[in-house]
Amino acid sequence: MAVVCTSIQEALEGISDGASILAGGFGLVGIPEKLIQGLRESGVRNLTVISNNCGVDEWGLGILLQNKQIRKMISSYVGENKEFERQYLAGELEVELVPQGTLAERIRAGGAGIPAFYTPAGVGTPIAEGRETRLFDGKEYLLETGLRADFALIKAWKGDRFGNLVYRKTARNFNPMMAAAGRITIAEVEELVETGELDPDQIHTPSVYVQRIIACTGHEKRIERRTIRK
Repeated sequence: MAVVCTSIQEALEGISDGASILAGGFGLVGIPEKLIQGLRESGVRNLTVISNNCGVDEWGLGILLQNKQIRKMISSYVGENKEFERQYLAGELEVELVPQGTLAERIRAGGAGIPAFYTPAGVGTPIAEGRETRLFDGKEYLLETGLRADFALIKAWKGDRFGNLVYRKTARNFNPMMAAAGRITIAEVEELVETGELDPDQIHTPSVYVQRIIACTGHEKRIERRTIRK
């Protein structure tokens, strides 16, 4: 049963310098924006963050980057963040780039208790240099390890007091698999309902994966790149 937190500080309790964090979302969609803001205010540093990307300048994980709180990023896409580029080229940020499908599977594997798996993605590229490969049916595959983290910060649309979660539309991206791969999973929800109000057939993340839950309001849900018809 999840603990229902009444403040961001309570929800983030125990996250200290050097922690590893899974951060849900794709671009700016489905990111735990209030929890990320809370991390900035807490001042914790030397974080290892696993996320599809690092937000944008001045929003999402980008605010932690600007505040020099992230030591290492494990991600698949970084193209919308100039500060990310600057820190990496200046040697201020350690980066592990992972093909997006491989990143998703590494997180899923970590949550499922699978220590490693083979994939054709990355074979013959710099990603595979110095790493184990193996032939299956005459085709070369690269060994990848599962990913887990000390904490998973995720965002859901609705949650109940037991910790069951429902995501809305494209916010159901990296969040469900990260919920399973965090040793302590903290869920930020837009609406907290009583246990039993959610349709069991519509629950995306069961409460067994969630240790803390907090209802937040005032989500900005910014658009990463707005394109309009001329």
